[in-house]
Parts: sequence; C-alpha cells; structure tokens
Amino acid sequence: MNKIKNAVKNIELPIIIIPTMIVLALFITFMTLPKESTAVVSTIRSILSNEFGIYYLLLGLGVFLLTIGIAFSKFGKIKLGNTEKPLYSNFKWGAMIFTSTLAADVLFYSMSEWAMYANESHVKEMGSIQEWASTYPLFHWGPIAWSFYIVLAVAFGFMIHIRGRKKQRFSEACRSLFGDKVDGVLGKVIDIVCIVALISGTATTFSVTTPLLSEGISRVTGLPNSTGLVIMILALIAVTYTITVLFGIKGISKLASFCVYLFFALLVYVLVGGGQIVYILETGVSGIGNVVQNFFHLATYTDPLRENSFPQNWTMYYWAYWMAWCVATPFFIATISKGRSIKNVILEGYCCGLSGTFLSFIVLGNFGLGQQMENGTGLADTIYNVDSSINYSAILDTFNSLPWPAIGIILLVISMIAFYSTTFDTLTLVVSNYSYKTIRSEEENGKFMRVFWAVLFILFPIALIFSDGTLANLQSVSIIAAFPIGIIIILVIVSFFKDANKFLQESGYSKDYIVAKENK
Repeated sequence: MNKIKNAVKNIELPIIIIPTMIVLALFITFMTLPKESTAVVSTIRSILSNEFGIYYLLLGLGVFLLTIGIAFSKFGKIKLGNTEKPLYSNFKWGAMIFTSTLAADVLFYSMSEWAMYANESHVKEMGSIQEWASTYPLFHWGPIAWSFYIVLAVAFGFMIHIRGRKKQRFSEACRSLFGDKVDGVLGKVIDIVCIVALISGTATTFSVTTPLLSEGISRVTGLPNSTGLVIMILALIAVTYTITVLFGIKGISKLASFCVYLFFALLVYVLVGGGQIVYILETGVSGIGNVVQNFFHLATYTDPLRENSFPQNWTMYYWAYWMAWCVATPFFIATISKGRSIKNVILEGYCCGLSGTFLSFIVLGNFGLGQQMENGTGLADTIYNVDSSINYSAILDTFNSLPWPAIGIILLVISMIAFYSTTFDTLTLVVSNYSYKTIRSEEENGKFMRVFWAVLFILFPIALIFSDGTLANLQSVSIIAAFPIGIIIILVIVSFFKDANKFLQESGYSKDYIVAKENK
C-alpha cells in the first residue's frame, strides 16, 4: 500500500491532466466539426509556411551541421556512462533506433512519395521525373531529418548518463540554461507543449498511413474496406504495442529485431521478384549522388516568388513532421546509448537511420517508379490526385507485377503493424516518464501509466480519420505542432553546450574518452 501511495505522490498531475484535456478537446472538435476544424488548421498552416518557412529550413540545416561539428569536436569524446562496453550490441542498438522512429511511415512513403512529386512543376523544372522523383524522397528522409533526433539524443544522453538527472523531460534538459525555473511554470509549459506536439505528430502518422493497412487487409481477407476496419486496425495496433510496452525495453528490443528481419524479407521479395534489380539499384545510386551534389541547394531553396510553393508544401512539412516526432524518440535513443561516446552516437546513429530509410526508398520507391517509367503508365496520377488525396488501392496495385502479390501485401501489412507497435512502444515508454516527478535512467515507469498513454495516443488519429482530411490538411497538423518545438530544440542545444563545457572544465579532456564519476 505504501508503495502505491508513493507512486501516486510521484506523479506529475499537470503533465497528465492538461495534455489529456487538450487531446479530448481536439478529439471532440474534429469529430463534431470536421470541415470547420480542417479549414482553421489549413489557414494557420498557410501563415506559418509562407511567413515563417525559412525558420524551418534554416533550423534543419543548422542542426545537421551542428551534429557533425559536435562529433569531431572535444564534445565527441565524452562517453555516456561508466560502462566498459555499450549496453546493447550494434545490431540491437541500430534495430531499435530505426524501428523506434517513423519506420511504418517509411514503408508507406517509400511506395507513394515518388508519385507525389511526379506532377510537381518544380520537379519538372529541375529535370526529369526519373531523376528527381527518386531524389527528393532520399533528401526529405535523409540526414537533416535524422539530425533532429540525433542532436537531442546527445543532449538527453548527456543529461541522463553524465549528470544523472532524475527527470526525463525537455524541461530538465534546459536546467543549465534556466536553473530552478524549470521546476515551475516554465518547465510545465515546455513539457506540455512537447507532449501535445507529439500526440499531434503521431495522429498525422496514423491518419495518413493506416488506410493503406486497411486496404491491404481488405484485399487479403476479403473484408470490406471501411472506416470501421481502419478503427479496428488502430485498436489492434494499440493492443499490440500496449502489451509489448508492459515488458519494457527488453520487449521492445526483441520486437525491434523481429521488425528488421521482416523489413529485409519484404525488400528482398520486391527486389528479386519485381525483375527490376538493375533499374532499382542504378536509380538509387543516382538519387544518392543527386542528394550529395545538390544538398545545400535543396536545403536552402525557399521559392521566394512562390512560383511553385514546393518547399512550403513538402520540405517544410517533412522537417516539421520529424520535429514533432522528436519529442520522445531521442530520449529512448539516449537511454539505449549508455556506454557509447557522443561521436559514436552521432555517426553510427546516422548510419543506422539512413541505411534503413534509404534502402526502403530505393527498393520500394524505385520499384513503383520503374513501372511508371518503363511501362508508360499513369500510375503516379492514379496514386496521388490533384486534390492531394491518396489512392491507397493504386499503391497496392504495384504489387500486381510481383509473383504471388498477396505474399507481398501480407509482408507489407505485418511489417507495418510490427513497426507501428515498436515505434509506439518506445513513445509510450518514454512519454510515461514525463508523468513522474523523478525517475532514474535505470528505472521503468508503472504499467498503468504506460497503458494510459497508449490509449490517449489512439484518440486523436480516430478523430482525424473521421474528418476525412486530405494529405495537405493532415500535414498542417504537424507543421503547426512543430513550430514551438523548434524553439525548444534550440533551448536544449544551448543548454547542452553550457553544461557540457562546464563538465569538460571539471574533468579535463586529454584522454581519448571522458567519463563521468559514478552518479550517487
């Protein structure tokens, strides 16, 4: 009984109550006033994209360059924790990093994003669809996107494993900048903004990609594809990741490894069965070359005359999408990175993240693009319509050129459900830590709190699905949610440098690696 009372006293009620009320309010609003809600969201998104778009672009490029600088600076020598070797093997560590992010989204966008760019005037101005519809996905899911996760993982890893902080929140990561003010209203505001942004980002994810799962299950089972089936799938995913998260990081580690095996099975099936091995690989190599050669141009293109609004519609959206998601995942990456140096976390983090996303886009994306280019079909127009609506059935039609297409669809469906489960396992586990006043890195939060957040994560996506919004409207939710997160990211980075500099002055940095004294 005393143990339960102590656990209840340790719960940070404002961090639970306020986000819950906001999510319920959004849920009710989008359910009862779907058209009006999407109209307001679209208006706000237009203002942010057109008036503050450069904020998203410069922040993305700046954070990426900063991570490279940190890796090869004196800060890169700092070792996160006093262990002789890393907590997890490279494979398990890399698998958890990739699957804890937007892995299910990677599968969806790999199969559809090339089509979204096929009729963009900007793509046609730059050259051919063949050249740039395969390049932009690699750029939008490339190093800048991953840099948001990595820079925060470094800051949080330092906070957890070096400073031994008992709170795992964004506000705590700003302590060296604001001092004890993070224990008051300022800290509560930072944390509440982060949680609401995360829920908004995950809602966008579910709303955009779950209908593809519904279509796939409908084809394989013969069940009618309907909103009811979509909600059933959401419930199934919620149950799956809720059960897994009850087993903590050990359960997540095992599921992550399983996801990676499924992922590679799907890629091999498409690559070998599709009969386009040479085309897929050559287009992939060409796309990577285009990203490398034109990286700074792609990262700073703003379309100031709004001749095509490509960066406003796409690049800014993707940076915002990743920013909204980076509220929780970096904490998880930081937790599993104990025993690694900051340089190791940065460089190997990029390798793990980019290898997974690039493989997916090169194989699955170029498989669809190849059907468009080699057969002269209007597949792109069918997949992505002019009103920014997605034809999920057309996406799955690309599997018809494979032997036994049902096998490919089954692999895709199982992979996406497994990826969703792993991703939301990590999010639920980490966000649950926000609910406690104090919690050490080696502790795991209560099971009730994990289940509570697991249920809360599923409400807003259901409302967005019922609002029947287009991709553009759903994108708006992430862009709006990410705006304040960018400011908080800057504060965390400044705080990290201030604290890390102080640590180096205390410890000296003549050795290959710098470790902290044991935390008491």
